[in-house]
Amino acid sequence: MLGDYELLGRLGEGGMGTVYLARPRNGTALVAVKVVRLDLADDDEFRRRFRSEVERARQVPPFCTAEVLDADPEHDQPYLVVEFVDGPTLAEVVEQRGPLTSANLHSVAIGVATALTAIHGAGVIHRDLKPRNVLLAPGSPKVIDFGIARAMTATSGNTRPDQMVGTVAYMAPERFDTDAGTPITPAADVFAWGSVVTYAGTGKTPFYADSPAATAARILTQPPRLHELARPLRGLVAHALEKDPANRPSARELLDLLISGDRPAATAAALADQPDLRAAAAEAQAVTGFAIPAKAMAGATTTAPTLNIPPGLVGYDENSIVTVPISSPPADTVITGDPPPAPRRRWLLPLVLVLLTAVLVAGAAIVAVMVRDRADRSGQPSGDPGGTVADPVLGEPRISDALTGPGFWSASDQPGEGRCDFADAMLVARRETNGLYKCRGPADELPANLTIETTLRLDTPDSCAAIWFRFDDSHGYQARICERNVYIGVHNRDGKGDVSTIRTFVLKEPLDRGTAYRFRLGVTADTVTVSRDGTDLGSARLTEAGYGAGRMFLGVFNERTAPKTGPFQVSYSDVRIWA
Repeated sequence: MLGDYELLGRLGEGGMGTVYLARPRNGTALVAVKVVRLDLADDDEFRRRFRSEVERARQVPPFCTAEVLDADPEHDQPYLVVEFVDGPTLAEVVEQRGPLTSANLHSVAIGVATALTAIHGAGVIHRDLKPRNVLLAPGSPKVIDFGIARAMTATSGNTRPDQMVGTVAYMAPERFDTDAGTPITPAADVFAWGSVVTYAGTGKTPFYADSPAATAARILTQPPRLHELARPLRGLVAHALEKDPANRPSARELLDLLISGDRPAATAAALADQPDLRAAAAEAQAVTGFAIPAKAMAGATTTAPTLNIPPGLVGYDENSIVTVPISSPPADTVITGDPPPAPRRRWLLPLVLVLLTAVLVAGAAIVAVMVRDRADRSGQPSGDPGGTVADPVLGEPRISDALTGPGFWSASDQPGEGRCDFADAMLVARRETNGLYKCRGPADELPANLTIETTLRLDTPDSCAAIWFRFDDSHGYQARICERNVYIGVHNRDGKGDVSTIRTFVLKEPLDRGTAYRFRLGVTADTVTVSRDGTDLGSARLTEAGYGAGRMFLGVFNERTAPKTGPFQVSYSDVRIWA
């Protein structure tokens, strides 16, 4: 139980915390409960902002949004209760099935524009609109997590006042502006809408590049690449992706143009057999009134802001959630450039919605793209294309992550300690000197009895893979997998990182560096059993009293006989945890 809610299962995890499927104590309707991370919960300023943002978010009408139902900012772990949306994320659908068909794309564009119209009409700015925050629910798309991102920027455990949180590929140019106090406006969400629609229609973001730094530079200095986007939407998306926020349409203008623009057949196909989406769009238009352009459609040229590229961006993909410093950068990290000429204006706001009636009665078949899997419906990243494959004995895993990019595990970098990032579709843990380093993994406390399975590769001499389990703060158990031996040990309570060995398994066939192996740890009661590629290596007794439920980490260690300098590097993929 958490407050008045019975937690039924785990849906996912994101930047703010963990999301659970739940049921009210005195009700039957399912809800999603987002439990705030412990490091955020200890920050008084975060709680104050969290309370304020939740109250504002509760004023958003439920037009293509997941309704905010309840919250308890004063709980030991503050939580937020929202409508449970039974459907996959837009990111999952595109990753698994490819770009959307024309009719489906148009309906998603209408649904997200409807949601932004409702959100902005309530005085809220989303701040992190992206495909993983768009759920393709039966009836209409739903946008989630609006307005809460601002509360996170107040906590020293997550960001400082001179930083911002965002997802690079969907961030508007003004969000990279180094001028202190530059406000975020609803126009940033409109820019993100253009990037989301481009991704949904092409499988690529409009400024995609080989790194987030290059992506950000393209956002600031280059026109979007929209040649693969279907023509009915291409002009409006280009308008939403203007460099100058004052030149972009408002969310309401987007909605009006989508509903009654110059492609009535496309709109008819998008709304056919979707009465919920049709009604939500009409209600959003009725509630917000007639749209007034924020600025005349005449072109204007602006100077692109200076971009601060932190070294920590290296190794992320363009969809990574990153913390970008907005203070003055070192000279060698500044990217500047002249903006492209302002594109020609192609859109004028309709004075009347004369085509709406015709659209509402038009009919056309729409291809269903909804994947009705109950796993990871929270809108948070899962990163696992194979998570639906159940083990014949253990069944469905509780946590499953392919480790091809940020998901349950995220990148981290502690100078002088170590770093974890994603490369070659694997999670790479690395230290330059001997010692241990843990990658940031699921924040959940896992049961004492569990099975952990992952593929790992030793990349450099004297390197060892390290898997921690039943870990609480600075102590727990550790399995260290090296070229010739597997060690089961206790990570001591003294906080110094000392690990004492309980048992050593000598590998009859040493591991080859650069070769991937599948390891499994079966933890039950006071025993852990180790296997490699389906072959049991043996069992060890877990000797410490009081080591029960706890967290689980992946990371890098080294052989006891290793030199003081490395590097020491291990790569992981496809981790699954059964409880």
